[in-house]
Amino acid sequence: MSADPSRLTPAPFNDDDLLDAYSAAVVRAVEIVGPAVVRVERQQGGGSGVVFTPDGLVLTNNHVVDGADRLTVRLSDGRALRADLVGRDADTDLAVVRIDGSSEPGLSWATLGDSSAVRVGQVAIAIGNPYGFHHSVTSGVVSALGRSLRARSGRMMDDIIQTDAALNPGNSGGPLVTTRGEVIGINTAVILPAQGLCFAIASNTARFIAARLIRDGRIRRSYVGVGGQTVPVPRAIARANQIAAVSGVLVESIEPNSPAATAGFREGDVIIAFGGEAVTGVDQLIRRLTDDRIGQPATVVVLRRGHRRQLTVVPAEYTSHAS
Repeated sequence: MSADPSRLTPAPFNDDDLLDAYSAAVVRAVEIVGPAVVRVERQQGGGSGVVFTPDGLVLTNNHVVDGADRLTVRLSDGRALRADLVGRDADTDLAVVRIDGSSEPGLSWATLGDSSAVRVGQVAIAIGNPYGFHHSVTSGVVSALGRSLRARSGRMMDDIIQTDAALNPGNSGGPLVTTRGEVIGINTAVILPAQGLCFAIASNTARFIAARLIRDGRIRRSYVGVGGQTVPVPRAIARANQIAAVSGVLVESIEPNSPAATAGFREGDVIIAFGGEAVTGVDQLIRRLTDDRIGQPATVVVLRRGHRRQLTVVPAEYTSHAS
């Protein structure tokens, strides 16, 4: 007995149902993360932030707190609390401040997600305080990954998420969120007068920097002097060189007189390993350049015109002139 053909035909998509599902996803994310979004205030100006630990640590932008003698954090329910600066890093435009979470009943905090799992096209939701409009929500999509953006300090920030979720002055320091309510970025900049060109610092970078700021109050880092972005390694090239790398860091620029220049790096090289550890992207390379690497020779494996090569670089301590 043959099946009824009408039962094999999938039901047509209903635009109203799709929009309702989208709306429900955004609402759910805002309900999860919204209570953890705060307004960071100083004598003049301010911005946004997000509580990311139960004891009241807040992630925000360095430029939101830069130069402030005192800080106030205003919670989503309107409570205004004094905040103390834990540490800040101008080169990633990130800062951590602390409120006394133990004395605040019902303090909410957000979860930092894994930004390496983010995909272009997925829904992105921004929550913040643009122009002082408390707790504003905008939504869009992730437009691109692995962007580079120059920080106000002059150093290039890598592994930046581009989104078209509308940002305005005052959104700085607020979270970029998935529909699951996970923070995947800390909003940092817009390009004016363009529309839909907004940027966030990836959550994996924010997590790493925050941990160092909490521990040391500052970031002491090494550098090699390359600018680059994450790129895939073609399978044919990986097989030809008998390597397992699926991605690496494309060297787009080399600073004059830098350790990379001395070591013989070339534009177009793809870094796939540093110090004996695989490098699959910009975020991993940044993590390798810690303070204990300063002055210590490190072996770097690169692909140059499709061929594997090994270089030795001696990272130097990063200072404000090494941009």
